[in-house]
Amino acid sequence: MKIETLRKIGKRLLKEVPSIKQDPMTKAALGIGAAGDKTYFIDKRAEEIVISGLEESGEALTVIAEELGVREIKGGGKRVLVDPIDGSRNAIAGIPFYCTSIAVADGKTLEDIEIAYVVNLINGEEFWAEKGKGAFFNGKRIYTQKDDEFYFVAYEAQSPSKDIPRIMPLLAKSRKTRCLGATALDLAYLAFGAISVFVSPSPSRSFDFASGWLLVREAGGIFTDIRGHTIKSLDLSLERNTSLLATGNNGLHEKALRLLSRILK
Repeated sequence: MKIETLRKIGKRLLKEVPSIKQDPMTKAALGIGAAGDKTYFIDKRAEEIVISGLEESGEALTVIAEELGVREIKGGGKRVLVDPIDGSRNAIAGIPFYCTSIAVADGKTLEDIEIAYVVNLINGEEFWAEKGKGAFFNGKRIYTQKDDEFYFVAYEAQSPSKDIPRIMPLLAKSRKTRCLGATALDLAYLAFGAISVFVSPSPSRSFDFASGWLLVREAGGIFTDIRGHTIKSLDLSLERNTSLLATGNNGLHEKALRLLSRILK
């Protein structure tokens, strides 16, 4: 698959999805998706657009998506991890920070991801990466932060009462902290050099961070779980199976792990 195929899907999404959040009737959940979260109309419509675009590519694919679960196109082939609306709670609340994330893997594990694409559905900014070829923002090569200062630490707290105390030593050392609510965009902006560290202590699903994994690594960053263990052999599935720690470089990563070790036992 070529990045142009995913960018074409992104253009379709940008034409339709941003207007959906304006309708107050869309705030009611339609049901529960395959990954176990509530499904809203905006999730369903975005997923339909992505699947349609993938089908039109003519390629044999195995799609793993938040709402529909697993679907084979033309008998199945390369795995495509899709989060149609990452930050759907932001979207339905009218908070302008959400995206679509798509990752393509020639295999069953995280290290097999070869293409990543994230489109910011508010302003149309595009992030993509190709394995061994670098990470890009609107077509321009990007790189992660170079020094080891905690300028901006972003985090995800699925259960704030449990998660925030676990990462407080790290947050306390940051100049600024934010819980923005869309993991793929957090990781994209980390690859861009705007975020120093992203941390998520509760288990995440692979389609939540699959694109971010390749973007961060191709931009020069480091990506492990919060104990510093590699996650490259992680199975690409719908299960919640790992915590996340992504940083701009080795220096930042080592400092972050030292701070987190004060709490994690």
